[in-house]
Amino acid sequence: MDEERARRVVETLRARNVFAHVKLPHAGITQYGLRVVLPDGREAIWDTDGTAGLEAQIMRNGVLVGFVPSIPGSENFGEAEVIEAIACADYDQPIGRSRPAAASPAPAVPPRGPAAPPRGPASRPLGLAERLRRAFRD
Repeated sequence: MDEERARRVVETLRARNVFAHVKLPHAGITQYGLRVVLPDGREAIWDTDGTAGLEAQIMRNGVLVGFVPSIPGSENFGEAEVIEAIACADYDQPIGRSRPAAASPAPAVPPRGPAAPPRGPASRPLGLAERLRRAFRD
């Protein structure tokens, strides 16, 4: 998207309490993108790869941790539809999706077994250094 459109979208997203910024283009690319800062420290980088569709990469500390795949039909979205898609995206899945409209039925989910008990500090996942230490200690 061009710079003026990116700035208008960011301004409207901020009015909707979405912490958004204009993402400057990379060298040689004239397309601007948007960066949405998520409450848990991740960032969603929208539309910076030069493709026509609207999609996002979800990053944490510079590492890709998820993405929102290209939204079907988004190459023809106006500003209002782009704003709605970004504001309503579900960023909490490894592969994020646009949240379904309220009228669409939820997909059937098979029942799960009992929930695992909460893990305390003693049962936290081990880091690489601790796993190596334990592997070579034996």
